[in-house]
Amino acid sequence: MRRRSVLLAVPAGLLTLAGCGDDESGSDKTKPSQEPTSQSPSPAPSGKIVSGPVPAITAGKKFGEKPKVAKGTGKPSQSLAVKTISQGDGKKTVKGDWLQINYLAQIWDTGKVIDNTFDKKKTAAFPVGKGQVLPGWDQGLLGRNLGSRLELAVPPAYAYGKQGQPQAGIKGTDTLVFVIDLVGAYNAKSSAKGSKVDQTDADLPKVSTNTDGKAPSITVPKKSAPKKLVSEYVIEGDGKVVKKTDALLVNYKGVLWDGGKEFDSSYKRGELAQFSLQQVVKGWSQGLTGKKVGSRVLVVVPPDLGYGKAAQKGIPANSTLVFSVDILAVL
Repeated sequence: MRRRSVLLAVPAGLLTLAGCGDDESGSDKTKPSQEPTSQSPSPAPSGKIVSGPVPAITAGKKFGEKPKVAKGTGKPSQSLAVKTISQGDGKKTVKGDWLQINYLAQIWDTGKVIDNTFDKKKTAAFPVGKGQVLPGWDQGLLGRNLGSRLELAVPPAYAYGKQGQPQAGIKGTDTLVFVIDLVGAYNAKSSAKGSKVDQTDADLPKVSTNTDGKAPSITVPKKSAPKKLVSEYVIEGDGKVVKKTDALLVNYKGVLWDGGKEFDSSYKRGELAQFSLQQVVKGWSQGLTGKKVGSRVLVVVPPDLGYGKAAQKGIPANSTLVFSVDILAVL
């Protein structure tokens, strides 16, 4: 298993291969995230994507509105069916993008809704085309314009296969119907977007303001570490304000105050990090709450809000940690 951040433990969702939901019980803030595992018994077929049939949307037809979808009629296609309900004018999605979406999912035959993000008022995010979501999503959401609303009819071979997903009431013969709004797309080179903020305090680290997708530099002063949490804008975005209950998509880098040695970096791994603020060390949870999406934030975490006396891989006991965090999206 590839090394993941020591900070994060990302819950899986039901319709992303391991389940949909917001189960945050028993999370271990110091344990690396587990790799998602496919619930399909074998690789899904990769064939021609057809345009239908798909059930009619009877209400909530506009992008961003919770849709109401009729039951399927007749026999669904055994091919993956994708219909564009409304065409967006954003950039096209590509393999490896972290897609931010709203969606509603139901069963073709019964019309039973099994999950949706509209009621939760929280979007979902995942890397597309990388085998970390249903094969129907991996294939059907590539090459689509952001801002589009799509409807997908996903037969078992492109979903959970013959075993289905009993915990969600999905049989191995069920075709799933999704209405998906493509809200945003990010990749490993995504950076903060906003106004640069003067860094005038000589007692604090300096973080570079490059937005070229490369990791920012962090220069730690040769002074005593602060005893209290520091959270300061390096670049101030203009997005929504982060709440303590939010989940975030970020690019970040962490170094030790003593010596400035890097111990963790999403840039180096070439993959963004997704996490709930309730599942990370207190320094991150407190330091990012109240900040705006689109920002780059300097966060200095004293030991009592980090790992304290417990050493971690690359982090000695009683370490003060210094982070640069680009807040890309609230999920």
